[in-house]
Amino acid sequence: MNKLTHFDSSGQAHMVDVGDKASTHRIAIASGCIQMHATTYELIQAGGHKKGDVLGIARIAGIQASKKTSDLIPLCHPIALTHVSVEFEPKPATSTIQCTVRAETTGQTGVEMEALTAVQVALLTIYDMCKAVDRGMVMSDIKLLEKSGGKSGEWKAS
Repeated sequence: MNKLTHFDSSGQAHMVDVGDKASTHRIAIASGCIQMHATTYELIQAGGHKKGDVLGIARIAGIQASKKTSDLIPLCHPIALTHVSVEFEPKPATSTIQCTVRAETTGQTGVEMEALTAVQVALLTIYDMCKAVDRGMVMSDIKLLEKSGGKSGEWKAS
């Protein structure tokens, strides 16, 4: 890959034409984490937050965000997602919660942006629900871990 696909020959932004691409099963997995004070982490893990189940609500927010990606990212195609999972892995030693999203579709374009959007919104939801007790939370390491399907085939982060 040696050119930006969202620009035409005269440098104007455009939506990539995927009309002639084959429909294939496509998967993208993305992750990111949010680090917080130990007391905030413990509050989330104990389920004692007054706003309710923080991770349960963040999971739903991530799934919902994946479905709205084309509304947020101007040149993304609206796609029919066939599966989205949002998982959280608590890391007590660092008071961090890692979020991993797997998005799938059968279609003409990939689901990397949907997976990445879901991770970011899930983490933002944790921040929103806990900001009253910890405004210093840090979201980091949001990245694509792997993708498969389509003309470019398989890719995994090194």
